Amino acid sequence: MLTTKQHELLCFVDERLKETGVSPSFEEMKEALGLKSKSGIHRLISALEERDFIRRLPNRARALEVLKLPEGGIVASAPSTVVSMAEARPAPAAAPTRELPIAANDIIEIPLHGRIAAGVPIEALEGQSSLSVPAALLGSGEHYALEVSGDSMIDAGILDGDYALIQRTETARNGEIVVALVHEEEATLKYVFKEDGNVRLDPANSAYEPQLYGPGEVRIQGKMAGLLRRYN
Repeated sequence: MLTTKQHELLCFVDERLKETGVSPSFEEMKEALGLKSKSGIHRLISALEERDFIRRLPNRARALEVLKLPEGGIVASAPSTVVSMAEARPAPAAAPTRELPIAANDIIEIPLHGRIAAGVPIEALEGQSSLSVPAALLGSGEHYALEVSGDSMIDAGILDGDYALIQRTETARNGEIVVALVHEEEATLKYVFKEDGNVRLDPANSAYEPQLYGPGEVRIQGKMAGLLRRYN
């Protein structure tokens, strides 16, 4: 038994494949189902995959194969029926072949602003570089990336050389990981806590001590939305 949203998504994808031969993008699926974020689409796709309604192909960007429909109809399983959101489905053998448009890749570019300390605060660098990020890692709003330097957040799974994905904001709740600008010149990545008008920045490593600042000494520049790690 599928939920209403699972049923709607599967039918939408199947209809789009029949109409254009190209699977819809995550943004198109999000808008069609009236969801607020793409993370909901990922959850629905995972649920459909677990129930054997669709299959995701490994090592291919957002490639989906529809295996069966909610009514129980089985879709023929053959290489020619496999359709990627980044690739077009081949036309049936009886019809003349034609080149189909390539769907937009679900990757976005965000600014990469130097290195940020996860130990002793260092000056945040403004650069002209950018970082390619899967859109699924980001929510709404404006984002940028910072390369992590130091080990004070290792217990939170944030390692030296990782890329912290930051959502721009000037507010944060207690316990969130934020980019905190100290004395308007140095930035650090820490847990934030507000206490009696003061701001405490906590590391995630027992080798470091919390940092306590008075009113006006710390300004929030964003909160952590995701993390990228390269293995090379």
